[in-house]
Amino acid sequence: MNNNFAVEMKNITMVFNKKIIANDNINLKVKKGEVHAIIGENGAGKSTLMSILFGLYNPTFGEILINGKSHIITSPIKANNLGIGMVHQHFKLIETYPYWKNISLGCEQTYLKFFINKSKTINKITEIMNKYNLTIDLNKKPINSSVASQQKAEILKALYRESEILIFDEPTAVLTPKEIEGFLEVLKSLKKSGKTIIFITHKMAEIKEVADSATVLRNGKVVGHYDVKNTSIEEFAQAMVGRKVVEVQNDYKDIKEDIILSIKDLYVPNQNNHKVDALKNFSLNISKGEIVAIAGVEGNGQQELVNAITGLCKFKKGQIFINNNLLNNISVNKRYSKYKISHIPEDRHKYGLVLDNNLIDNMVLQDISNSKFSSYGFINFNSIQEYGQRIIKKYDVRNSQSGYAIARELSGGNQQKAIIGRELERDSDLIVVFQPTRGLDIGSIEFIHSEILKAKKQGKAILLVSYELSEVLALSDRVVVLNAGSTVGELKGKNISIDKIGLMMMGEKI
Repeated sequence: MNNNFAVEMKNITMVFNKKIIANDNINLKVKKGEVHAIIGENGAGKSTLMSILFGLYNPTFGEILINGKSHIITSPIKANNLGIGMVHQHFKLIETYPYWKNISLGCEQTYLKFFINKSKTINKITEIMNKYNLTIDLNKKPINSSVASQQKAEILKALYRESEILIFDEPTAVLTPKEIEGFLEVLKSLKKSGKTIIFITHKMAEIKEVADSATVLRNGKVVGHYDVKNTSIEEFAQAMVGRKVVEVQNDYKDIKEDIILSIKDLYVPNQNNHKVDALKNFSLNISKGEIVAIAGVEGNGQQELVNAITGLCKFKKGQIFINNNLLNNISVNKRYSKYKISHIPEDRHKYGLVLDNNLIDNMVLQDISNSKFSSYGFINFNSIQEYGQRIIKKYDVRNSQSGYAIARELSGGNQQKAIIGRELERDSDLIVVFQPTRGLDIGSIEFIHSEILKAKKQGKAILLVSYELSEVLALSDRVVVLNAGSTVGELKGKNISIDKIGLMMMGEKI
């Protein structure tokens, strides 16, 4: 028995539907008090392995030791009782409950054994918030809160249950750069207090900043175990994808003016408070074969801009044109079909997929009435199957079961690849791209970036909204910076730099 290890997973194998091997004879050891990173491509088996540790799945075979003792973890309740907490990639909060109820649910402080002691419960949560600098409004509901607040609530939920082993599944995938900085400081604080942390991520800079050791998975198998300090980012990347990763870069050639998208004097109300304008007096032109990025701190009108263009919200005043056609009162369906807009949404679950349909059905959501897929009300299933499977193969959507897997069952990264494939392969003049590589591994990011640049070369106008400044630099011909819903200015071609964008994001004009 070795008490130096908080977690030992021996020969863990997980087989789904008797044919999909998600984890193949995996061995993992995590020392007490360390930050251990689990790295791998989308569909490599990272989330499945941690779901086994947290009791969401029972492994096909294998053994788990916690603090040197063997346990069969049959449920999250058993995991909680063993001191294991998990913050999931997609948060598990009840949107209509205030945060204090979400955090304490099932473990509330009580009096007379039956009645919830609200003040005592809130006091206990407040003590934890102060200790780890995880401040949120406990009376606020998740439905009206930022993603960062929801994540803090998930961390507090685990700490409230006095978890000593904390699992974080893609914790920074939905955070802005500033929120990521705050989260990494929280991780360091948790480590200082003696917590053991298992951290699933694709982001190499984060691994180098906070992790002590790392395990790389590929195709459900362990590639190797690494000491983070003595391993370069390039070595990690090559271990993840099995080849050298090449950085994709826009060539910044001059664009001939041939306007596809034209926005004039646009005012859009805030999606959470319609009395306030999130976007003010906004104008923009994007030409054929041009990528224009919108940069800015999250919440400065990006979401409202995308929703106005794609028809997901109404705007107060202004005009939006596609190929000189006014879109103001045009339906979402016609924007996709007649005016050839493609949309990669920020929220893949809410706007990107029908989660309980299979992948093949999801590949033709907007185009089912196209003559290629249906005629006189009769659906051409063979044509849909062939088209869907071609996209799934090209974009390497893992565990898709030839397209018949239900969308909900896929990992977040593979769901994202399916959406990107569908939207880039459609016949379109304008592609609206919002956080395209959120939750994707380094190899997938390289491929998606190259496909976006191919779409540019095919003459498509592309509006890119990304909070990853490295992505903005790699892809953009022009960058328009927003602050408080107004345009601060724009940068073009080789004049684009992170330093200049950073200053403009704070409201400084250059």
